[in-house]
Amino acid sequence: MQLDTGNRISATTLENLLDFMLKERWANPDDRLPAVMIWGPPGAGKSAIVRNAALKNNCSFIDLRLAQMEAIDIKGLPVPEADGVHWKISSAYPRDTESRGIIFLDELSACDRTIQTAAYELILDRKLGDDYRLPDNWLIVAAGNRIEDNASAVAMSSALANRFLHVELEYNAKNWIEWALKSNIHGAIAGLIRYKPQLLADTDDNNQNLERGFPTPRSWERVSLIMERSCDSMPEELFRAMVCGLVGNSAGLEAISFFNLYQEMQQVVNMMLDPSSQVHIPADIAKRYALTSALSRTVWNDSVGDESLRLAGFFRISLALPGDFAAMAMLDALEIGKKSGIDTMKLITHKDYKEWIAKHGKALKGRMA
Repeated sequence: MQLDTGNRISATTLENLLDFMLKERWANPDDRLPAVMIWGPPGAGKSAIVRNAALKNNCSFIDLRLAQMEAIDIKGLPVPEADGVHWKISSAYPRDTESRGIIFLDELSACDRTIQTAAYELILDRKLGDDYRLPDNWLIVAAGNRIEDNASAVAMSSALANRFLHVELEYNAKNWIEWALKSNIHGAIAGLIRYKPQLLADTDDNNQNLERGFPTPRSWERVSLIMERSCDSMPEELFRAMVCGLVGNSAGLEAISFFNLYQEMQQVVNMMLDPSSQVHIPADIAKRYALTSALSRTVWNDSVGDESLRLAGFFRISLALPGDFAAMAMLDALEIGKKSGIDTMKLITHKDYKEWIAKHGKALKGRMA
């Protein structure tokens, strides 16, 4: 008999699942609608996806880190009164019956059985004793690491496990790039992970000191933030210390090297503003990835010249790219534009699109398959 290793879904599918569960709860409040349990390795972005689901649906978000709590924090404090013992429930729980949101039980698999047991009633019955009931329009979502992730994890009892709809967040470079394009991840990081997908995550304690920085989707997002906000104004030594401190020396040095290539290619992209400039596509594969990443972002960057020049330049450069890179630039530009609320039909209806599709249409279809 083969062991069932989990219901693996992408970040996009998880986002869609949470959207569906929220809307279903709001439309038909029903205690039979299960809570959701998200499994996955550390740094996979579980909590960020749940938080973003609340933000996207314009509802409240309460984050309870169970591994940092005691049973009394969950169930409340027993207080004797004239008519019996009443439980003083934490003010963290929502009271307004008209409110709506997600109550997120993070690190559920990292807390001991006493904490898990204390959470049973809230997860199963949406109440705590006779003194508290979770408002109808709140969805319960929990998350935790798997035992095999070399992270703090305690086996979940079957009694608790059977209360949940279980999903396992699966991430790979392709899925992560799709998310990155919608999430303002720096182009150098997106390009690097495209170029070397094995750098996305490494939680193998044979390769990494897991007490120090190591690459995960979460740590790459933090590197992206440094690149966006601070890299131009900070000394090179400090920039290196911060990047390597987040993802480790090996991945960090790769990221810095690729960031420098991206900056170099950003200058090359400037030729899109000069119709008379000669297009030169670098032979180096890493530079091509950096160029493609910079190109797809610059086409919508209003701080870089006139839009008509950017659009014309996008086609002039991408027509000179090999098919796979040209298709990558087009799909990325469409996704980035869509996320930013830009009318991406400006690309599809551009006068040079017919020539572009005649040359790269087969590669585009291949990447979309």
